[in-house]
Amino acid sequence: MNPQVKFVAITAVVIGSLVWLAMAGIGESATYYVTIDELAAMEKVPERLRVGGDVEPGSIVKAAGRVEFTITQEDRKLQVVYVGQDPLPDTFRDRAQALCDGKLRADNVFEAHKIQAKCASKYEAEPGKAAPPVYESSPSPDKVT
Repeated sequence: MNPQVKFVAITAVVIGSLVWLAMAGIGESATYYVTIDELAAMEKVPERLRVGGDVEPGSIVKAAGRVEFTITQEDRKLQVVYVGQDPLPDTFRDRAQALCDGKLRADNVFEAHKIQAKCASKYEAEPGKAAPPVYESSPSPDKVT
């Protein structure tokens, strides 16, 4: 076999393999973000989803190896069961905003394998006590005392 033909054939196989691996990786890692309303309206639910909402006060129940809670968006609710291996974030508590990655089970309970949470009130200034901008609070480097 001609060395140039061998080189072209091997190059084509390597490039084809890399393209196939890239496409397979993109398909596997695709996660669709939906609202609770959109999830309820879906006829065919994708295997991997991300759903967000506010944790309903008093709904967090911790059991062996799982945490059950309810998230809400406007007037819609979704029961969630977290079965992931990672510890829950410190900001996961009542009224926190939570993003749940997982899948919808046949019993319409969302099985989450990953939870991200933030507590919006933790990062907001108290009413009437807005923090001054950083550029106003630090002394000017030109001024020497």
